[in-house]
Amino acid sequence: MAGEAEKPRFVVEPLGSKHDRAAFSCGVEILDAYLHKQAGQDLKKRVAVPFVITPDGTTIAGYYTLSQCSVQLDEIPAEVAKKLPKYPIVPATLLGRLAVSVAFRGQGHGATLLMDALYRTLQHSREAASASVIVDAKDAAALPFYTKYGFLELPRIERRLFLPMGTVEHLFR
Repeated sequence: MAGEAEKPRFVVEPLGSKHDRAAFSCGVEILDAYLHKQAGQDLKKRVAVPFVITPDGTTIAGYYTLSQCSVQLDEIPAEVAKKLPKYPIVPATLLGRLAVSVAFRGQGHGATLLMDALYRTLQHSREAASASVIVDAKDAAALPFYTKYGFLELPRIERRLFLPMGTVEHLFR
């Protein structure tokens, strides 16, 4: 309608030099500091790939990182482990540091970032094996966010969660 401001179209893209990392604040110092000081270095050193959600190509409304990792088969819940090959270590993808800026909270960007991360992980798993997605919930309050998407708690490591790639695949059917 005439006179209504057009809503920005948010895009998830790899972190780049055009993004204003310094202005980002999610209210959790360790997550803010990571984006401000470490994310660019991790990208250059190929230890993590940061992705951002932005309304304008510069402002960062939220971010997450992806990197490869592995999990011991005996750390995975038995009902899931029995469906996997009996290798002692299973390849996985680590979804790290998912955060949304305080200025953009309550708009569904956390879910958008999670779904983007899971979709990218699924696509990547077709070329570089990954049997699951691993996430470390920052606190007990973050656990329900992940469990509602099917993440299972790994019993040996507090707040570490696991999502089998088969479950990820079902999310996108």
